[in-house]
Amino acid sequence: MSNKIPVTVITGYLGAGKTTLLNRILSEPHGRRYAVIVNEFGEIGIDNDLVVGADEEIFEMNNGCICCTVRGDLIRIIEGLMRRRGKFDAIIVETTGLADPAPVAQTFFVDADVKDAARLDAVVTLADAKFLSERLKDAPEAKSQIAFADVIVLNKVDLVTRAELSEVEARIRGINPYAVLHRSVKADIPLNLLLDQNAFDLERIL
Repeated sequence: MSNKIPVTVITGYLGAGKTTLLNRILSEPHGRRYAVIVNEFGEIGIDNDLVVGADEEIFEMNNGCICCTVRGDLIRIIEGLMRRRGKFDAIIVETTGLADPAPVAQTFFVDADVKDAARLDAVVTLADAKFLSERLKDAPEAKSQIAFADVIVLNKVDLVTRAELSEVEARIRGINPYAVLHRSVKADIPLNLLLDQNAFDLERIL
């Protein structure tokens, strides 16, 4: 168990702050080497000055992290990363804003090679404090992302009143009473509250 690479899945509806968080992971001097798998490298808008080397679809950042894009098969990408073992401490997978995180999480239980090499550490969902209530009305994916989360970051709390914040937190708790809930502004939250949590519970999801 201990020698398996921990994987954190980061999800959240469009505009919730995922890109801001991923940029922090790829640029801050946190001393950890993360392999970050994103959907579109261009979407993150990574500063090219931070890229120190590129090898096929994998970009090496100057803080020791690597970043690669999912073009097709997540399992193939993870198997490729496993061949680079020793170059990173953990894997972070970003899902698109419209995605249900369940199929991504299932990858780590369905594929035998991936299951042997990696373990799902936590599903982290970013939520927009100002617009989450609206999203929950018209976007089933937003509800799935909250329901599936082990850790929820309620972002942009500076844009709502105290009453609105209480209301949106109650909505979240109505969907998912189990997740750890953090508040943030501009996705500025200590990474140790999101990563290496050992929080994923398959029994709860099933």
